[in-house]
Amino acid sequence: MKALFVGRFQPFHNGHLRILKTVYKDFDEIIIGIGSSQYSNTLENPFTAEERKEMIEKTLDREGIKNYKIYFIPDIHNYPKWVSHVESIVPKFDVVISNNLLTSKLFSEKGYIVRNTPLFEREKYSGKEIRRRMLEGREWKNLVPKQVVDIIEKIKGVERIKNLKK
Repeated sequence: MKALFVGRFQPFHNGHLRILKTVYKDFDEIIIGIGSSQYSNTLENPFTAEERKEMIEKTLDREGIKNYKIYFIPDIHNYPKWVSHVESIVPKFDVVISNNLLTSKLFSEKGYIVRNTPLFEREKYSGKEIRRRMLEGREWKNLVPKQVVDIIEKIKGVERIKNLKK
């Protein structure tokens, strides 16, 4: 059985990791869709699709999670056609893992089983919150895996975000 897990991963954080650690043994394969893959270098989407992919790969490899494949899913800004768009990019899947209400609704309407997972301190483990902390010079490194910290530091991601605010 295959599962689909879609997110923007701006950046990949400990909440994402905990979800994957909770479900990966339940599936033969996890298809990870990097959403909004065409966007980067904006306050909402500061990291490129390749940077996000590297964050996920290095973290999951370190965790010993091997049963995944990553696909880039660009936005089409058309909700009625979005599920078909995703289906045209990724291999067949049986279950969608999502806590996003819109994602759950769209896939449910197309007949997919949507599996919700526990939310792990959602107010803290959110890309928006992590980016806000980076922008304000507050602690953020404890909210993402060490591999993600290393990548963000290597690419000067905090400086990028601060420059985007100017």
